[in-house]
Amino acid sequence: MSEPTPPYPRTGWIEVIVGSMYSGKTEELIRRLRRAQIARQKVEIFKPRMDDRYARDHIVSHSDQRIPSRAVKSARDVLRHAHEAQVIGIDEGQFLGPGLVAVCQALAGRGKRVIVAGLDQDYLGRPFEPMPELLAIAEYITKTLAICVVCGAPANRTYRKVKRGGRVVVGGADLYEARCRRCFELGPRAARVVAAEAAAGRAAVRPRSRSSR
Repeated sequence: MSEPTPPYPRTGWIEVIVGSMYSGKTEELIRRLRRAQIARQKVEIFKPRMDDRYARDHIVSHSDQRIPSRAVKSARDVLRHAHEAQVIGIDEGQFLGPGLVAVCQALAGRGKRVIVAGLDQDYLGRPFEPMPELLAIAEYITKTLAICVVCGAPANRTYRKVKRGGRVVVGGADLYEARCRRCFELGPRAARVVAAEAAAGRAAVRPRSRSSR
């Protein structure tokens, strides 16, 4: 997706990038922010303080792309540090709570470009607030898809591999994997079911030996 070009210099707007884990959300966020920096725009970048998986002072993708950022405790902290920025980038928006919606509205109302990346569903497949509300008010929406690690189909769900904690448990490949709709619903049986189906398919197409006359 190419970056939008505003018809009026003072028009602000909100862009939202959503998808499952391992779908390239953070990579796309970093790409847009770097383009803004190349254009010599004033950019401020934020991430939740609780997300310290790879670095405390950088946004880092699972493929190790990174860009310097400021860790904040709440969405209100973004307002305090973004007043001079033209472009504001926010990663892992689902961890900043419902206050993020009002903050993004306020920043866009001041003529700023606001780009938010985050999970649109939690590990149970439920809408992950506040991302659904941001999707409703955003001018531009990008939905990214991963690849199901079980069957290879397009994946838009994040499957938690272990039983641990509540809704928010920060982790990486040790805890989560991307799955398609069907493999997500199959849960821990998915690999076994898909393997059995693949074996049955190979058996069905195996050429039969000709019987001797």
